[in-house]
Amino acid sequence: MNRIDRLIAMLTTLQSKKYVTADFIADKYEISIRTVYRDLKALGEIGVPITFEDGRGYSILQGFFLPPVLLTSEEANAIVLISSLSEKFADKTTKKHIENALNKIKAVLRTADKGKADNLQSQIKIYNPPTNEEPADFLTDIQNAITNKTELEIEYINNNSEQSKRKIEPIGLTFYSNQWHLIAWCRKRSAYRDFKVNRISKLTNTQEPFKKQNHYDINDYIKSLS
Repeated sequence: MNRIDRLIAMLTTLQSKKYVTADFIADKYEISIRTVYRDLKALGEIGVPITFEDGRGYSILQGFFLPPVLLTSEEANAIVLISSLSEKFADKTTKKHIENALNKIKAVLRTADKGKADNLQSQIKIYNPPTNEEPADFLTDIQNAITNKTELEIEYINNNSEQSKRKIEPIGLTFYSNQWHLIAWCRKRSAYRDFKVNRISKLTNTQEPFKKQNHYDINDYIKSLS
């Protein structure tokens, strides 16, 4: 992460919390305490009103960067709930994206509401059946391929532990039986197939556009199964 990106990220962190310690910033961005002080000084020099309270840490003066959109308490709570759900149902990369998005959302909340959001987040726990499988870290790449309509090349292990290489055109993701499933047109089979994401051992976005025209909508595909 270059310094400009780090300063922007640090600003978002400061806005999303009541108080932030120098140690927290150093650990989060893997920089020295001295660098933290330099970065905080740089933010102050460009007009960011950073204050310090002994025993608590740094904060941004309330009212700086007035929110372009005001969220209701119910809307903020709903977003916190989605973030909590992601802890159980998303992979590592997606969780990070959701965490960053939640911090940006918290940044536009009033100080009192930030505290409420943090408190609610600590009071929501999601439990699901234990599993020995670690979620594959492919959800972000799959989502990008779906939205950009680009072909994926995967190495897939079926229920018989047989591995094969496939070129697929993904049309959607669905979650059932406690795991993510990728629905895609399989070139090898010339048909739509349901791939368990946890059985994908390797995934590459070829950046090649779909070759098949008029794909099923994911909802139409699911209806066709009934």
